[in-house]
Order: sequence, then structure tokens, then C-alpha cells
Amino acid sequence: MSYFRFDEDGDRPSFELPGAKPHYNPDRPGQVQHVALDLVFYIKSRCFSGTCAITIKPIQAGLQTLTLNAVDLQISQVLCDEVAQPFDYDGETLQIQLLQPTSMTPFMVVIHYTVEHPQRGLYFVGPDEAYPNKPTQIWTQGEDEDSRYWFPCFDYPGQLATSEIRVRVPQPLIAISNGELITTEVSGTERIFHWRQSHIHPTYLMTLAVGDFAEITDEWHGLPVSYYVGKGQEQAARLSMGKTPRMMTFLSQKYGRPYAYPKYAQVCVADFIFGGMENTSTTLLTDRCLLDERAAIDNARTESLVVHELAHQWFGDLVVIKHWSHAWIKEGAASYSEVLWTEHEYGSEAGAYYMLQEARSYLNEDRSRYRRPMVTNVYREAIELYDRHIYEKGACVYHMIRGILGDTLYDKAIHQFVNDHAHKTVETVDLLRSIDKATGRNLAFLFDQYVFRGGHPDFKVSYSWDSDNKLAKVTVKQTQAKPEATGRDRHLFDLTVPLGFGDVQEGKPCIQDVHVRLNQPEQTFYFPLAKKPQFFSFDRGNFFLKTVQLDYPVTELKNQLRYDPDPIARIYAAIALGKKGNSAALKALEDALVSDRFWGVRVEVAKQLGKLKLDPALAALKRGLRDERAEVRRAVLNSLGKSKTEAAYTAIFTVAEQGDASYYTEAAALRNLGRLVTGRLKAKEPEVLELYAQVLEEREGWNEVIRGGVMAGLGQLKTSAQSVEMILNYTQLGVPQPLRLAAIRALGSVSTGQTPDQVELIAQELEAIAGESFFLTQVAATNALGQMQTPVAIEILNNLADQTPDGRVRRLAEEAVKRVQKNLGSDKTLKQLREELEQLKQDNQELKSRLLKLEAKE
Repeated sequence: MSYFRFDEDGDRPSFELPGAKPHYNPDRPGQVQHVALDLVFYIKSRCFSGTCAITIKPIQAGLQTLTLNAVDLQISQVLCDEVAQPFDYDGETLQIQLLQPTSMTPFMVVIHYTVEHPQRGLYFVGPDEAYPNKPTQIWTQGEDEDSRYWFPCFDYPGQLATSEIRVRVPQPLIAISNGELITTEVSGTERIFHWRQSHIHPTYLMTLAVGDFAEITDEWHGLPVSYYVGKGQEQAARLSMGKTPRMMTFLSQKYGRPYAYPKYAQVCVADFIFGGMENTSTTLLTDRCLLDERAAIDNARTESLVVHELAHQWFGDLVVIKHWSHAWIKEGAASYSEVLWTEHEYGSEAGAYYMLQEARSYLNEDRSRYRRPMVTNVYREAIELYDRHIYEKGACVYHMIRGILGDTLYDKAIHQFVNDHAHKTVETVDLLRSIDKATGRNLAFLFDQYVFRGGHPDFKVSYSWDSDNKLAKVTVKQTQAKPEATGRDRHLFDLTVPLGFGDVQEGKPCIQDVHVRLNQPEQTFYFPLAKKPQFFSFDRGNFFLKTVQLDYPVTELKNQLRYDPDPIARIYAAIALGKKGNSAALKALEDALVSDRFWGVRVEVAKQLGKLKLDPALAALKRGLRDERAEVRRAVLNSLGKSKTEAAYTAIFTVAEQGDASYYTEAAALRNLGRLVTGRLKAKEPEVLELYAQVLEEREGWNEVIRGGVMAGLGQLKTSAQSVEMILNYTQLGVPQPLRLAAIRALGSVSTGQTPDQVELIAQELEAIAGESFFLTQVAATNALGQMQTPVAIEILNNLADQTPDGRVRRLAEEAVKRVQKNLGSDKTLKQLREELEQLKQDNQELKSRLLKLEAKE
């Protein structure tokens, strides 16, 4: 059985699972100069034959053996300078015994091989009995170490070489690869495409995509910019990727170096296992990112995906990480490009709110999954490193660098880093050195605390005003630094943080800044001021990654929510007011829901009103359903879904029945209906199920977002046998993939309140699904099984972990086992106590509502 090792504080699983070990790049026999592939595909039989020619310049003379990565290839011959060479092959490593020891002159090794039904690296997609309309495509995915599954190579990022791919495919299919298209030949019913990448890059960025694509052409400074999509999706391509040339201009300026390659292509493929992959000059994207007009209301993160993958053309492709342990450099930068683009395109408040969501995403993983250093070479497979610690926390680190340096010096440092290391490999220390070189600033203190150690500070900030002495008193506690803790994730942070004392003059905020050094478990500061500030702001600009609790008087919180120019400061004020819960706090939140200029603040205010669960808050939320922004309406629906009242049910049912301009908002209404019809609203269940059946029958749409909302709602009807039956109807092969995945996930949720017979039926279905090979299906099954409360789920998950070829699925399955074990520890007595506590909370909320009404009358 798989198990977790726990950190010293005993409350968080360790990142390092059994079998983890230090990983290092191998010794280099020489420098790879060029990799040339010549491939012929036999699509019906899902196999291909290939020739891989690798040119190597030895580092020293006398080289007698070469060791390459090659997994599940059928190798027929190895040649060196056209002479056959003996070799040993164990299915994972190809060891070539060179008949003649090498000189210092470059030499070429040519390997002839075939591949049948590849499991990773290269994927065949095509119609089958369940999905007869699926397009015929071939695409590759090399990161992290999967190129070895489709050609022999030195499969680690430290080797950079030029490359070319010559590929034969049947007409009318076309092939797209890195670099420039050198030639296209017609040979009977086939075509031969020859692509060459003249800039050096690592093997994991070599790519190939084959399909019957429509090509939409654009240009940037005379360079071709192409969007490849399935035929009939041309309008969606423009809608989804049309900003690419503007993004190229923006990032060229932001990174201080023009886009480096002869073309930029984006290819949207079916069944892609990631959102996107930044292959050099040729990004692959999931076709699920293609928008229609209605999906564009929510943007659906497509714009962020496009700019993220484009940013990698600088961070990752032009500047290449030397080892996977430094992947945060490129993934953090690409994630931060999403923030920078949002700020550029939609304004500073939108950028700041996007940054807050990045921080929250990391904080959630840190809290609920594990904590780790951002740079570590201890893992089982490199793909395990691709988590929120390198993406979202990586973005936070770049944001902190920007906050410390200021915009001008930050840009200068990034320009220095990119230009000094173009077409080279880097480690984390190289970024530090570039910052020092460009600005004279030593940010080792920041990297030591946030990058090389795990965690972040947890601040609790108290503020008060001494009117007699005209002193502002600020107390800051680092609550992560508990006296009894000694583990590395409970250390004190040493940071210089800006504070702001705000006044309002002629309707505009005027803020006086001071800086304090925070390096103790608790520190109190006194500031003499001419008059009492109207509001106080901790960490002005909110550049530091942290959690923060504000303990201010209600008046100051109200003023901060109303006047602070920083939307994140206003959000923190709203959260603090929500915890106060009195009539003054409620009134401030009600006003902000309709008056705050930025939609992100209104979203957060709606969340706080939902937590209050009071009658006046419910009335305010209902008004929020008229907000012009879909994000706000969605947040209002989610908050109403927690209310458990007839009025909330009526409001949500109306939206679910009538629909909304936004796919996601309509889906939120449908999902929240399932949350509501429990307890005192149980009698509404038949009405909800009838609506669900109607929606499933009539409302097909983009990426099945709306019907996916129904699945999520059905998953909340945990005692309904009918809900199980409805979900099972959509877990079958042939159901549109996004809807099927939503149904699979819903099985796990609905299982927790079902009868033993129903639980057994659900487990049997999930066991069959877990046996399928498609990555996203395995992930959905793992998610569902991890929600169950039966030992059978543990057995299925262990089998999946043992059999899957994918390291991400293996880890997810092992983590899901732990969740099921935890679920099984919750006995009936504990469940009953929780139900009784929930009832007491509801009774208390009703009393508070009555009290607030009385206060309002006084």
C-alpha cells in the first residue's frame, strides 16, 4: 500500500514520496549539434518507422560507448559513419558500442527503429466506434522526459541542438513542426514535409503535429503567424488566438528582445493532455480552448493560455533551464506573463486581481496538499515538479521581485537575464546574478526564504489609534512562527514591508507610506501622525506573497473598503468585515456590492455576504444578480447556494431555468440547485431533477459547460438513487468527452450518501473507467475515487497507481488513497455531530437576522 511521509509538524504530507531520490543531469559524452528525424506513419495500424541521426562533437577523444534514452522502441540497426555498430538495448536505454574510439571531430550516429502503439511521447488520435467523428491526428508531447518514447535521444534539457524532421503522411493531412518548412513533396497519395529548426533547443521541445487542419495566417513584423485548427473552426481560431501578434509585440518589449524564431504557429489538437505546450516556434494547444462568441464573455482563460505559451518562447525555449529542478524560472515567468498581459490589456486592477488568484492557487496547494522548496532535485519523476509551487508561486516570486525593484529596474533585470542567456541553459542563481548585474540589488534574501525553502509568512495585523497621543499603533504577528515549532516550514520571514496611512481629500485618497522590517514573531510599531488616518493599509501594493488577517476597527475597515485605491487592500477589508458580521459591516458590504468600481472586489464582497447567511445579506445578494459582469453574478449564485432558504432557491432556480448570457454563470446556477435541495428544501428535489433532465436533453453547448453544471449538481444529491442513474447515463463511451469527464467526477461526489448497493455499483463503474488509457479519463476517475468512503476505492486506486504509465496519475492516485483513508475515519457519530452543529449554526443565523432587523428599526 502506498503511504505518505509527514513533515515534522505532522499536519501536511511531504512532497517526497517513497522512491523519491536526488536527480542530476548525466555526464555529457559530447555536445549534440544536430538531431534529424525521418519518419513514415502508418496511421491505421498506429505505428511508424523512423531514422534518427544525431551529430555529436566529443568533449574529449577516445569515446567508446554512447548511452541514449529510448523507451519501447524496436531498434533494428545502429550506424556510425555508415558502419553498423553493436548495441545493447533493454527497452529503456540504448548503449552503443563504438567500433572505433572517437577523435575530437564531430561524428554522426544513425538509428533505425519502429514504434508500435506508443504509450507516451507521440499520440495517435482518430475515429473509433464510440467517437466516429473524432479527427485523424498525430501529435507529440515531450515535456518532461517523453521524447524518448518516439525517438532515441539525450532526453534532458541540458543538451541544446538544432533539429529537423522529415515526415511522410497520407493526403490530405499536413504536418507542422519546429522552425521553417524547407520542402513539401508529393509522392503518390502521400506528402512529405521537411521542417528545419536552425536555433538550438532541447529534445523535449521537438514537436510534430499531423492532421487535416485549416490554416489561418497572420503576421508579425513580416514573420508568419499561423493558427491551425480543424476545418470549420476558422472563426473560433481568430476569436481565440487573434491577439497573438499584439502579444508578441508586448512580450518583445517586456523581455527586451524580439521574438527569435522564423515563424510562430499554434496548432489546436484533439485529446491533448495539457492546456498547451510551448514547443519551439510551434505551440500545441488543446482544441478545448477554442471559443465561440458566448464563451468569449468569460474568456475561459484562453487568452491567458495563449500568452502563457507564447511567453515560453523566451522563458524556456530561448533561455533554457539546465535541469528540471529549476523549472520555476520558466513556468513562473510564463504564469506571470498572464498577469502582465491582463494588466496591460484590462487595467491595473484586473492585473492585481489576477495576481491574487495566482497566490490563492498556490496557497491552496500548500495548505491542502504539501509544502516544498521551489527548487528541489528530489523526486520520483520530473513531472511531479509541475505543480502550483512552480507555476503560481513562481509568478508570485517574479511579482515580489518587481515590487522590490520597481517597474523600471525590474524590466532592466529581466532584459539583462534574457539577453545574457539567450540560446543557453540557466539555473536559479543565474537569475539572481542578472538582477545584481542590472540593478546592483542582491535579492538572495528573498530567494532563500521563498524559493530555496518552502512556505510563506502568515501575518495577523492589528491596528488602532491613540487619540490622546496622536499615535497609530500597528502590531504584526507572524503566526506561522509558533514557538514550539522547529520545522523548516515554520521559520520566521525577514521582510521590509510598506505600510500606508490613508486620508481622503476632495474625494481622492492620499496615502503616507512608511516601511517596517518584520523579522520577529510579534512586533509593535507606533507612528506619530498629525491626525487620525481614515484607513490603514498593510503591505501597500500587496507585492509580498502571504496570508493576512486584519484586526482593525470597523470604521477603518469600512473606509478602506470604500477608499483604498488598491483593489486587493479593499478585498482584504471586505474579508475582515465579513468576519465582524455586525450591522455596520453588513451595510458596508451591501454598498460595495453595487458601488465598487472593480468587478473583482464585487466578486469578493459577494463571497463574504454569502458567508454571513443573514436575511439582509440575502436581499443584497439577490440585487447582485443584475450585475453587468458574469463573474459577479456567478459569485452571487455561489453565495446564494449556501443560504438554504426558499428565497435563495427561487432566485437560483429562475436563473437555471431561464439561462444566462454566460455559460459558466448558467452552469453555476444549475450546480447550486443541487447544493440547496437538502434538509428543509429536500421537497424541491423532484422539481430540480425534472429541470436537470430537461437541460441534459436540450442544452448542448461549448465544452459542455452547462450540462457539466448539471452533473456537478447531481453529484450533490447524495441520497438520490435517481441522480446516480442520471449520472451513469453520461459516463459511457460515446458521450462528449467534457460531459463524460464531469459525470465521472460527479460519481465520486454522489457516492458519499448512497446505499451500499449503489456504492458498489458506482465503484464497479469507476473501476472500469480507471482501466481506460486516456490521461484525462484516469485523472477524472482518480478524482471520483478519492471522494468515496469505501475500502474498495483504495484497492482500485492502488491498482491504477501500479498500472498507469503516467507519473502524474500515479501520484494523484496515491494521494487519493490517503483521502479515502481519511474519509473512512469519519464514523456515523462524527457525521451526526456535524449535522447537529450545522443545525445550530442555522438557528443562530436566524437569531442574528432578527437582531439585525431590530437594530435597523432603532
